[in-house]
Amino acid sequence: MLLYFLKRIVLGVVIVVIAVSLLYAMIHLVPGDPVKTILGPRASPEIQAQIREKMGLNDPLPLQIVKFLGNVATGDLGEDVFKRKSVNTIVFEQLPHTIYLVLAGIGWALLIGIPLGCFAAVYQNSVLDRVVGILSVSCIAIPTFLVAIYSVLLFAVTLKWLPAIGAGDGSLLSYVRHLILPAFAVGLGWVGYLARLIRASMLEIMGESHVRNARAFGLKERTIVFKYVLRLAVLPTITLIGMGIGILLSSAVFVEIVFARPGIGRLIYDAVTSRNYPVVMGSVLVTTVLFVVSTTLADLINAMVDPRLRARD
Repeated sequence: MLLYFLKRIVLGVVIVVIAVSLLYAMIHLVPGDPVKTILGPRASPEIQAQIREKMGLNDPLPLQIVKFLGNVATGDLGEDVFKRKSVNTIVFEQLPHTIYLVLAGIGWALLIGIPLGCFAAVYQNSVLDRVVGILSVSCIAIPTFLVAIYSVLLFAVTLKWLPAIGAGDGSLLSYVRHLILPAFAVGLGWVGYLARLIRASMLEIMGESHVRNARAFGLKERTIVFKYVLRLAVLPTITLIGMGIGILLSSAVFVEIVFARPGIGRLIYDAVTSRNYPVVMGSVLVTTVLFVVSTTLADLINAMVDPRLRARD
């Protein structure tokens, strides 16, 4: 298990370095001069040269990437070129809002998606199975930003049940009320993914020999479903959740813009539009690390639950 863990850690570090290097290069290939965007068109050439030198834009791109990764290794993500504030402080002020949003979205999707998939598998080819199938595909097909917009129109504007903008007045109850609609928009598609995955996994496991043996020994169907089938069917879901957290981080960009919420997605959007390179790279680095950590944890949990994965690696 230790060797498996070390392999995953090394692989995660390599993925982060490659991803950040590619993103750094892509951002610098975007047309336009970031210095002119920051200072405006009337800034003197001397001031532009000073800012360009301070941002390290005069260095070759590979050297810029090496310097950035070297600073990251010491825990320094740079400085916001507008606010003259540490990028570490800015990013980690916004990150908790996005983490709460992602966890709330995937949490309610798990509570709904797993039971739906389980019932659909147990009552295969029934009316319930067909209804769950239609609902699952519908949830997957609807884009996140569309869910966000229509949930605002329905629940906030028309019915006035829930607030639509911001993150509350600072109290826990207000924060939770402002979190409900964004979490609904983020998690709806994953209800469909989880339901379809659980159904398919359970149907596959139900056809295996150990399940047939359990039925032959006269075990109750409920015991077979929950103890022998659902327990194994959840394993692919762990991997999906690990990947899903990373995907939900990208979905949070649209949701945080629609609901005017603070968060890392909104921060990246604002930084890209203003060509604020240090904030963009710091935010992207943190989200990339979160994605790698979530998928690595999912692999490790799967390996602990199923020893066959360790033996195969």
